[in-house]
Amino acid sequence: MKPKTHILPVIIIAQFLCTSIWFAGNAVIDDFAAQFNLGFNILGYLLSMVQFGFIIGTLTFALSSIVDRFSPSRVFLVCAILGGMCNAIILTPDIGLFNLLTARFGTGFFLAGIYPVGMKIASDYYKDGLGKALGYLVGALVLGTALPHLLQYLSWNSDYRTVILTTTLLSFLGGIMIFQLVPDGPYRTPVNKLQLGVFAELFTNISFKKAAFGYFGHMWELYAFWGFIPLLLKTYNEYQNATIIVSLWSFIIIAIGFFSCVIGGFISLKTGSKKVAYVSLWASGLFCVCSPLLFLLPPHLFLTAICIWAMVVISDSPQFSTIVANAAPSDLKGTALTIVNCIGFSITIVSIQLISLLSNFISPMFIFILLGIGPCIGIILNNRRG
Repeated sequence: MKPKTHILPVIIIAQFLCTSIWFAGNAVIDDFAAQFNLGFNILGYLLSMVQFGFIIGTLTFALSSIVDRFSPSRVFLVCAILGGMCNAIILTPDIGLFNLLTARFGTGFFLAGIYPVGMKIASDYYKDGLGKALGYLVGALVLGTALPHLLQYLSWNSDYRTVILTTTLLSFLGGIMIFQLVPDGPYRTPVNKLQLGVFAELFTNISFKKAAFGYFGHMWELYAFWGFIPLLLKTYNEYQNATIIVSLWSFIIIAIGFFSCVIGGFISLKTGSKKVAYVSLWASGLFCVCSPLLFLLPPHLFLTAICIWAMVVISDSPQFSTIVANAAPSDLKGTALTIVNCIGFSITIVSIQLISLLSNFISPMFIFILLGIGPCIGIILNNRRG
């Protein structure tokens, strides 16, 4: 059964709109740092609170099997509205640091009902060619993640409230689009009871376990790389006395990953998802190891290299998710994707905080080498038997 032509575009657009709240706080980091009289290290806390909220959210969703027990479109709508409301809370006048971090935690919690649920909805419609569909979907996440940086750059009055308010409204709109235009898919297999033993059941599946380990290695690198792109660009400006526009290029570098996700999705139709995923993992790991050398390049070559890195750092994500979804039982696809996201984003907390801590002691030119640990471990564990 072929889905109606509007289904995938609507899911892609809604995913793009709703995930714009993910990095909204990071795009206006300078305003927050000034407000609370803190240095750039507040970036690590803001990003980690969103990740931590996402982890708790995915854990909650996975243990309760919410996505497989209830309509994914309804879950998406509710989470898009609540996530947008948490995003808007940081506009509260004279908000304290604790409330700011709590609001970002809430945003992350409800993103757990947006990103993996969007992939679940796609898997309910696209039994064949799922790698291509998820390539578009993760590409939408990439654009949504990058959007706040563009909004900050385009903000005519440099008012961070414009960025926050815009991303909040976009999240509301995305949730309504899914609810109104994307009913439950034909391949959805609902369950009617809790399945608390699902963790053990899934990880006895060798194909699932290997795909999960590869995804975990990918996640060690991805969000730390994305989150510290402004630091990377500022460091290059200082070292080379360059004038790269940080907000504009942060958007471009993250957003360019959309194209690699889409291209990787098409390639996967011919070569398979596994090959695309592990070639990307190898390539991004190589960039991590060679990262100090990038600061020696002239600006145009530096930006070109960073953009290529940004393409390979994300192109494996939809393919690992495809392998995970295909390896899971049909009635547990949503839960399987949510579990893998939960563990993967838990790993991002460690890498983000490690980079944030080490930036106080060593030059940022060298800290990105540590991101290569993830791809290396992911590849090694994938090649192990059993």
